[in-house]
Amino acid sequence: MINNPITKSTLADPTQSVLHSLMASSADARLTKHGNLSIKTRITARSSESTFFVSDYETGKPHISTNEYRKIASIQDAYIAQQDMLQVGGYIGLEPQFRVACRLLVERSHANIAAMQQQLYFPPDGDFQPQFTVIITPDLPADGYPGQRLITVDLEHYTTRVLGSDYFGESKKGGLRMWNHWVYQQGGLALHAGCKIFPDLVSGEELALIIGLSGTGKTTTTFRQQRGSLPVQDDFCAFFPDGKVYASENGCFAKTFGLDAHDEPTIYRALTQPDSWLENVSVREDGSVDFMDGSYTTNGRGTFQLDAIPHRDPRNLPRVKYIFLLNRNFNIIPAVAKLNPQQASLYFMLGETTGTSAGGKAEAGKALRVPGTNPFFTMDDALQANRFHEVINNIPDLEIYLLNTGRVGGHDDDPRSKKVKIKHSSAIIEAILNHTIHWKKDPLFGYEIAAILPSFDDEELLNPALLYKNQGRTAEYESIVERLQQERSEYLQYYTQLDI
Repeated sequence: MINNPITKSTLADPTQSVLHSLMASSADARLTKHGNLSIKTRITARSSESTFFVSDYETGKPHISTNEYRKIASIQDAYIAQQDMLQVGGYIGLEPQFRVACRLLVERSHANIAAMQQQLYFPPDGDFQPQFTVIITPDLPADGYPGQRLITVDLEHYTTRVLGSDYFGESKKGGLRMWNHWVYQQGGLALHAGCKIFPDLVSGEELALIIGLSGTGKTTTTFRQQRGSLPVQDDFCAFFPDGKVYASENGCFAKTFGLDAHDEPTIYRALTQPDSWLENVSVREDGSVDFMDGSYTTNGRGTFQLDAIPHRDPRNLPRVKYIFLLNRNFNIIPAVAKLNPQQASLYFMLGETTGTSAGGKAEAGKALRVPGTNPFFTMDDALQANRFHEVINNIPDLEIYLLNTGRVGGHDDDPRSKKVKIKHSSAIIEAILNHTIHWKKDPLFGYEIAAILPSFDDEELLNPALLYKNQGRTAEYESIVERLQQERSEYLQYYTQLDI
């Protein structure tokens, strides 16, 4: 299958300055007072309903036949032959023994996609030979497919083709989706997770993984400082049975809606400097950036290289010490729960969370089950849970926690509910690091909840049963527990390959 189509012209590996110049005159670009550009795109989120794996067999994932894929590839290649294109290349992963060379080919009129992707790749070197290819033609509609958009994933040839979408996330996830498959073949597991390092007086460094669906606080939790912590990675990491972790990207693709300089100063500073790129972020007439304006979309995004912020070099990371599973819940999940390996593996498989605008209108605000909170795993989802269970059971002294980044007692519009704020999650992580939490067993779920957490200002966030009791809603609490336990049991039984 051809993955190196003939083009009208190809500009290879242009500098960021050149890419900025190519986009500066676009009608979709706005220059901010900081010197960076914000690009308005037609498509504002990933097109999951238009994403198909190339296969002639049932895979458990949406798929198209090889013959249909050949037709699509021929149409796209014929289109590209008449287009001016850009090509950027680099590595997913940094360490020489664990990196994959990847290249992106995209229409020149969408130079922002190339620029943003270039910021996330580790730069190519003299040994660069592309193994993965992502080909994007935003202005070529895919007739007959949902929204006239199509993303095909050819794992045999490690090629992803995107038609009809100008959303940068399709480029980023195009490479990382294939990397998910590649990592699994190497005996590891790609986790949809941020990664950070905590300095430690005894061991020198302790590493934490923050696993969560896009938009649920993964990047915020990764970049928020506790005890001098430094971020390593904000989106995907490779996790191996010896507890070894490898980073994937040289930059960050941050969600921007509601970005506040006080709560998230590191990300705010990184996105308000000349070298960053913004996508679907409002820019006022005076050039100031309005991260609070969600009138066009609440899935505004931005990219920056990690060199723009204090961070820990991703090479030679220590073995993982902490795992935080994020669950953006709105009823009875406590702000923190301590899990044993069996519980952690089951919660990983349950993938309970609430969808955000990152997944498009079909997911936003809805209760979801996304195993591993990773919608980019390429095979039966039970296999990733089995691999996760295998890995964590071979890491001594590993601590695993469930963090609710939503609310307790109801949704945003319920006055009886309480929000788990960024400051709450940060205080919890700091207490975990300092070993100042006293735990007790939850009688219904079996995990441990915080009985005593010094200086934490709301006991009801730590013990949702108490909130429901204090509000005279005990019967409602018990009803939710019964329903949830039944739903979980039925869901897990569906996966016949699950071996936990």
